[in-house]
Amino acid sequence: MSVFSGDGRHRVAVLARDRALSFELGIVHRLFGQARSAEGAALYEVVTCAAEPGELRTDGDFTLTVAHGLEALAEAGTVVVPASLNDFEHDDFENDFEHDFERPDEPLDPAIVAALERIRPGTRVAAICTGAFVLAAAGLLAGRRATTHWRSSARLRERFPDVVVDPDVLYTDDDGVLTSAGGASGVDLCLHMIRTDHGAAVANDVARGSVVPPHREGGQAQYVRRPMPDPKISSTGRARRWALTNLHRPITLRELAAQEATSTRTFTRRFRDEIGTSPGRWLTRQRVERACSLLERTDLPVDEIAVAAGFGTAGSLRLHMKAELGVSPTAYRATFRGP
Repeated sequence: MSVFSGDGRHRVAVLARDRALSFELGIVHRLFGQARSAEGAALYEVVTCAAEPGELRTDGDFTLTVAHGLEALAEAGTVVVPASLNDFEHDDFENDFEHDFERPDEPLDPAIVAALERIRPGTRVAAICTGAFVLAAAGLLAGRRATTHWRSSARLRERFPDVVVDPDVLYTDDDGVLTSAGGASGVDLCLHMIRTDHGAAVANDVARGSVVPPHREGGQAQYVRRPMPDPKISSTGRARRWALTNLHRPITLRELAAQEATSTRTFTRRFRDEIGTSPGRWLTRQRVERACSLLERTDLPVDEIAVAAGFGTAGSLRLHMKAELGVSPTAYRATFRGP
């Protein structure tokens, strides 16, 4: 059985469980469903499956009608397991979710675990939020680095001591087995998979269509207790817009701060509050994204791309792409543009 549809699209199977979190189910369909080739052709076929096809409860006041059974998992190139409200029965979510549903004794359906154990070798498997518990129960996270929602990370580590739990990141990718933290980090995870499959240009188009950031670092902290920026104080948006039009040249922290008419210290603090990383780290990521786009869309020599992206030399570009993406500019171009 091919993991591609009849028209060549990569199959993504989304495993919906009782009391599914509808937001996370929607993320997968929305993002993969928007991905298009340069010619406008859909790149993915997304199907929803469940242990028993038919009506399925959600976390809202509506139900889902699921047409596919667990056999869809064996026919997919990518399997995504979103969270279920049942996953939170032992956590501190009870005050957050007020429903009249009865909590089951066993939230991890043995039929689902068995089906995941039987998926074909080489299938990419991903979990959003506490979907990681299902992957762990199926043995797919044994010895692997993984994350989940910060409120559930201690329980994941306790129940599955063979999993290397990292509670402080947005998502992980351990050789084709991926996990993400709660809610919106599922967006980051799906964009990461799309970017891995088809390059930055396609992923950026998807992000633009959904009006979300095209890239947040997987290693970015998923939860930080920091005060919200004062809305009366100007943001760093002007400085970021200016930087994006000047990536080809050296940019100093003093220049960025000047765009907001503030001190470098104040600017750095505001930048971290709004973006979640330092100005320098953000600049490097934007330069890598610019280089990736040029590698995909143009035939410019690597030396010229390095200058256009603000790295100056091919050696510097190579160093930063290796650190950020794990590949050289030449290898990246060969993958996403061809020889």
